[in-house]
Amino acid sequence: MTLSLETPALLFSATSLILLAYTNRFLTIAQIVRGLKKNYDEEHNKSILLEIKNLNLRLILIRYMQLFGVLCLFVSVFAMLMLFINQQLAGIYLFGLSMLCLLVSLGLSMWEISISVRALRIHLEDLK
Repeated sequence: MTLSLETPALLFSATSLILLAYTNRFLTIAQIVRGLKKNYDEEHNKSILLEIKNLNLRLILIRYMQLFGVLCLFVSVFAMLMLFINQQLAGIYLFGLSMLCLLVSLGLSMWEISISVRALRIHLEDLK
């Protein structure tokens, strides 16, 4: 089985866009947390504290999503290096590892999104 040098490079554009989306999610949630903390300092409302706790979990997940996304890129580059120096087997295994890192990142993203949707449903229950 052979792997061309270009195959690991295919992950670059997709992973870069995913990392940009993760960063935007992180920045948005961080801004919301800052606003909620200010409200909590003024009101000491327990529901605000629970919402901050939920958002903190999401921030932790996003940090790991970013970590595995960056690892995906790092291992892809290393796989390309191995392929470049004709270490085909090492390149294949490293490319597989990079795809595994991307899968973990996407799985964490699905978990974070499900938490977000669940929180929104709870928040909107007042409207029923």
